[in-house]
Amino acid sequence: MQVRRTAARGFFTVGVVAPRMADFDVLVVGGGTGNNVAAAAADAGLETALVEPGPLGGTCLNRGCNPSKMLIQAANAANHVREAERFHVDATLDGVDYAAVVDEMDDLLGGIAEGMETRYREKENLTLFDEYTEFVDERTVELGGEAVTAEKVVVATGSRPVVPPIDGLGDVAERSSAAHQTQSDDVDYLTSQDALYAREVPDSLVVLGGGYIAVELGYVFGSLGTDVTIVEMMDSLVPREDGDVAAAFTDIAADRHDVYTGHRVTAVEERGDGYAVHAETETGEEVTVEGSEVLVALGRRPNTDDLGLEAAGIAVDDRGFVRTNEYLETSAENVWAQGDVAGNALFKHSGDYETRHAIANVVRDERREVDLSAMPHTIFTEPQIAGVGATEEDLDDEDTEYVVGRADYADSAMGRAKKLDHGFVKVLATPNGEILGAHAIGYEASTLLHEAVLAMRTGATVDDVAGTIHAHPTLSKVVEAAFRELQA
Repeated sequence: MQVRRTAARGFFTVGVVAPRMADFDVLVVGGGTGNNVAAAAADAGLETALVEPGPLGGTCLNRGCNPSKMLIQAANAANHVREAERFHVDATLDGVDYAAVVDEMDDLLGGIAEGMETRYREKENLTLFDEYTEFVDERTVELGGEAVTAEKVVVATGSRPVVPPIDGLGDVAERSSAAHQTQSDDVDYLTSQDALYAREVPDSLVVLGGGYIAVELGYVFGSLGTDVTIVEMMDSLVPREDGDVAAAFTDIAADRHDVYTGHRVTAVEERGDGYAVHAETETGEEVTVEGSEVLVALGRRPNTDDLGLEAAGIAVDDRGFVRTNEYLETSAENVWAQGDVAGNALFKHSGDYETRHAIANVVRDERREVDLSAMPHTIFTEPQIAGVGATEEDLDDEDTEYVVGRADYADSAMGRAKKLDHGFVKVLATPNGEILGAHAIGYEASTLLHEAVLAMRTGATVDDVAGTIHAHPTLSKVVEAAFRELQA
């Protein structure tokens, strides 16, 4: 017989007189999207452990989507005031209480995380461990100084910012959660997490990288008074986007910021009251830019390096992401992985989708395959960027025959009403009407894209979308026009 007692921060067993049985039915390591798997398991009557050393809600709630979009709304509000004159409205921007913006955001999101923790601590069949852990054997982790086992395990530890070995940034010693990081470096740089919760707008900011995190935060601070410089190694900003979209956005960003594309950062050093960033082109041309702060936005890495996955028989790829099959199963029996750590698509919406499948497979013992086709993505700059499916460059590389349909916002009635002088929707399809990809840059592009996402997901054709009646004078008419151009 085994007698067990669980608590929020500890675990012990007494009176074990038989071969040890699993301490839990389900163990979830990571409290981002994984917390929903733990809740579902507990609701199903399974003894469940949830391990999360930081606030519940993961990157999206605490260090990513939610805080960044709240700051972006403040930036948008400031820009709407500045642009009011275009519509013959007399308005002035007297200032922005940025500390109040950040404090309100912190209070709201922190309250959500704390409320979630309170509910989970009171939840029947669920034990919450707010500590770091690592695997010490198959389906076995160390918690509270004890080895804790489970019949089924879900790894959902997420990802964190990458800090590459650039001279001056130094070494970064960090645990698997962004809530527990220490720096041993020469320069006191910012990551996205630091920048999101800074209560003061810097006078000037050098952003290393030109991906979605870099351009979103560059837009926020630039809109609120910071002189922003962006240094990107590739030939355009947001280089993973369709080439036309990336080129258009790079031109727009260059009107707001100092933009250096095709420049690789080689070193960062303190200079005066700020920092100097050195970069060079492939041909050896060097440039030095300065700022009062430096933001490192050069991608993300999975939180797997200190989980002891090898002890559990869980295989990772050459980038450290956990290998999974179509059921989210890992190489270890009765171990699944989901979200960023699985590397299928590093988006909250893909993580949510995987969560639904993890619940089906882990909690309900189903065999439900994930289908990550037609996976959309969005970037909340101004203008917004959105895409799904193949880019034109992808199709060229694959030597795929395709046709292009494109429509500009400015040619639509609503585009004229809103005085939208830039923005377009671009659709890629086979000559017989199969939709291969769709891309947009412009006002509310994140919303407009979903018509194409639904069409691709359900197998609708170019004719199906072009033949659908679109309400006038909505911006959706731009989507219709792009698809109709493919019929010409």
